[in-house]
Amino acid sequence: MSRERISEAQGYELLQKIGVPVPRYALATTITEVVAAADITGFPLVLKVVSPQVVHKSDAGGVITGIRDIETLRGAYDKILSNVRAFDPAATIDGIMVEQQLEKGLEIIIGGRIDPAFGKVITIGMGGTLVELIRDVSIRVLPITKTDISAMIHELNGYRLIRGFRNDPPRDREALVNLIDMVARFFMESTDIVEFDINPVSLYEHGVCAVDARFYTDSAAVPVIIEPSRPLPRELLNIKSIALIGASAEPNKVGYAVLRNLLSFAGTLYPVNPKHTSILGRTTFPSLTSIPGPVDVAVVVVPARVVPSIVEEAGKKGIPLVVIISSGFRESGEAGAELEEQVVTIARQYGVRVMGPNCLGLMFPHQGINTTFDPVSPKAGNLAFLSQSGAIITTMVDWSLPEEIGFSEVISVGNQADLTFEDYIHFAADDPATKAIIMYVEQIRNGRRFMEIVRQVTPKMPVVAIKAGSSKIGQMTAASHTGSLAGSYEVYQAAFWQSGVIPARSMREAFQTAELLSSEGYPKGIRAIVISNAGGFAVLSSDYAEMMGIEMIELPPIVIKELDAILPVDWNRRNPIDMVGDASADRFARTFDVMIRNQELWDIAFVIAVPSAISDPIRVANELVRFSKSTQKMIVGCMIGGDSMKTPLRILRDSGIPNFPDLEDAFKAVGNICRHICWEEFHGRRCSRDDR
Repeated sequence: MSRERISEAQGYELLQKIGVPVPRYALATTITEVVAAADITGFPLVLKVVSPQVVHKSDAGGVITGIRDIETLRGAYDKILSNVRAFDPAATIDGIMVEQQLEKGLEIIIGGRIDPAFGKVITIGMGGTLVELIRDVSIRVLPITKTDISAMIHELNGYRLIRGFRNDPPRDREALVNLIDMVARFFMESTDIVEFDINPVSLYEHGVCAVDARFYTDSAAVPVIIEPSRPLPRELLNIKSIALIGASAEPNKVGYAVLRNLLSFAGTLYPVNPKHTSILGRTTFPSLTSIPGPVDVAVVVVPARVVPSIVEEAGKKGIPLVVIISSGFRESGEAGAELEEQVVTIARQYGVRVMGPNCLGLMFPHQGINTTFDPVSPKAGNLAFLSQSGAIITTMVDWSLPEEIGFSEVISVGNQADLTFEDYIHFAADDPATKAIIMYVEQIRNGRRFMEIVRQVTPKMPVVAIKAGSSKIGQMTAASHTGSLAGSYEVYQAAFWQSGVIPARSMREAFQTAELLSSEGYPKGIRAIVISNAGGFAVLSSDYAEMMGIEMIELPPIVIKELDAILPVDWNRRNPIDMVGDASADRFARTFDVMIRNQELWDIAFVIAVPSAISDPIRVANELVRFSKSTQKMIVGCMIGGDSMKTPLRILRDSGIPNFPDLEDAFKAVGNICRHICWEEFHGRRCSRDDR
């Protein structure tokens, strides 16, 4: 590695060249030069040690502020040298920075680094010495616009300090936006800067100034190359023939389990095994080349060492897709990585697309296709599920059956040697059966490519993602504050938001959010009403709405007057609407009618119904279906209970209305969607149920 930290004086020079204000300063190596430099900076001033071994100068006693005269200046010089030598006797002291001490402003941090997956990212936040303790930051993948920068500033908890808090005046937000824009453009265009901190940036009522800067360079830095999208062939939406290379007659082998799952495939199935002429009643072929007809998909379960030759056979036969379930590639070490590269080279030579290797396979329920060794197959539906973990797939498919959740595609991405998450997203979005996409992500190989391609999909198709495996190693070894703050997980979250992907925190949340979107689409806004026959749940819904950023509207007098005519005199006369515990199905229906007539006031309706001796939950469910059909709004069912709710839930499910048996889950899912809406509105991109 040729990575090195440049001096603070050099950092100031870089900032000055791009137009960023810095204090008056001079670099000195002797006390005589320090005294002379004071004439340039003026008093009060600051002394800072310059040493490649001292990264955080304050920790080493290498910074002294508030120096107002020559005598104090001389003492401070001696003190810094003494402090640094005590901190690290081996430290090389290259000099002392003599800087103008500016009036204290609001401290901001601006930083950048190169993420292994997404390339250059920028971080802004509330700065100073407590930056890692406070951790009030916002992150973006570059490039960004001034609109993005404004959004980043708004996201900070400390934005109220910038806007003006209590008796403090507002700070110069426009100057801060311009400074961040200059720094972001400089970092994006730089070929050797790989990481930096500008901390603090002092923000004033008028103006801004970079007070401290730390830059790292690496002449060996490799630019990120974005390959164009090469989606799967659309012919895969109607697969007519599948070959299974490695089909086995032994029940304990993967080749047997996959073949058994493929027996229900309505098209032509070609088992391939040179040791058999028939397996499970199907004619078996000795090789791919011996198969008489065309093959749309080749599924490979043979040992890794044989796979390159199989891919070459597939290429010669003109097979468009090879699904490599076999393991023993990049995940197994250097030799496996070389084998994987060989597979990719051969595949590209013949124009073959490769799924995997080291993947579970694919499931296309609408076509009756299951190329995995999972013993169960999912029902057909409208969710596409893309996962980097085969175990997650088998678990979620098993879970989906009693939950009656159906899939358009289930795809195991494996090592992503050729086809990647973004390619599968592109494919799923083109499938008329898909209404929403869910991703379980451990690693995205080319983040910039992912963002560029997925940005084209998310305006027309909801994509929900859960990121696992957030490593702290990169943060622990980072030399800068930015490296500590902008870890892998945080960068993934930023990239998801910038790409229009909705992040989720659990698999349950991801599926609930996607299922809600597949049914209801995006609401027009975040204004919500709650209709409930349970006072306790009505109170909880207010708490959850506030936590999740959902706007609970105030009911106007005209609506309250309408509700007064149909609800008991002791109803609460506000939103959430507590219809009181003796609410019948008829009371639900009349309340729905009022909300239908006034639907311009709200975007989302939560309907909470609990068992009672008065209400008929089946009638309530039917009225809820009518309510949904009478609006173009998002209707969220929260029919909560046990056996008495089984038939009502079936009614909702058959009508495509999602129900949440846990109220908090409902507000988490809607909160994810509302945050997405607010993001898209700020950046000028929106889609709705009417657009899909």
